[in-house]
Amino acid sequence: MTSSIRSKGASTLRALCLALVAVCPTVLTAQQSVNLGLSPVQTASTHQPWEFGVLVQGGKGFTDNRDDFKFIMAGVHAGKVLTNNFGPGLLHGNFEYAVEAFPFWQSYTPKFQRASCVAVPNSASISCTPLYTVGGTFTGVSVTPIIVRWNFAGTRRFSPWVQAAGGVLWTNHKYPAFGSPILNLGNDGPNTDASVWNFTPQGGVGVHYFIRPRRSIDLSANGVHISSASLGDKNPGVNASVQFSLGYTWWK
Repeated sequence: MTSSIRSKGASTLRALCLALVAVCPTVLTAQQSVNLGLSPVQTASTHQPWEFGVLVQGGKGFTDNRDDFKFIMAGVHAGKVLTNNFGPGLLHGNFEYAVEAFPFWQSYTPKFQRASCVAVPNSASISCTPLYTVGGTFTGVSVTPIIVRWNFAGTRRFSPWVQAAGGVLWTNHKYPAFGSPILNLGNDGPNTDASVWNFTPQGGVGVHYFIRPRRSIDLSANGVHISSASLGDKNPGVNASVQFSLGYTWWK
């Protein structure tokens, strides 16, 4: 009797083992399918992903007579999620550090006339060149080495974000153009130019839309300030511009 019970028990154990061997791959496959259906932002608690993307960005200036300033640029983006997902409710998400570089950057500005003037020695008068045209199209390179972003976990398809960033801009001519057709040393003297170097503090909001588990289309709106921090003689800058971007990202 005891031998029969042991034999039945062994047979049952073998059957259970065979069933587990058969079921486990199915369970793992199902689990992988579930994971593949999630965005990398949602799965950041187990894997902090990298992201690499391309983007185009454009917009216009506001305030301080900058409504006619327009911007267009194209470049690349790279980022690394640094934390697990944490936080309550709708704020649930993670921190990311990123950088962007725009090797193509252009700003289209109004053209106007100005002169270059110098004081006449031992006289109260000034001597000025004929009026010439300044402004127009400026070409440059923009690098944003500091981007701190909060990615909301969102849904399987959508992951919003907010960010703060700071960068630097180089242009082929001193940007923006400065001067006036009303001739005076304050506007047109030898020390009245801007700078080819400007800084670009900025902040914005955006969203990843995942067309596949590790591929996303990205949309954002950014408020960008452009200022030389007085590296030039004058710092006319662009106090506020609103720029929109469209990108495509690969997640690793």
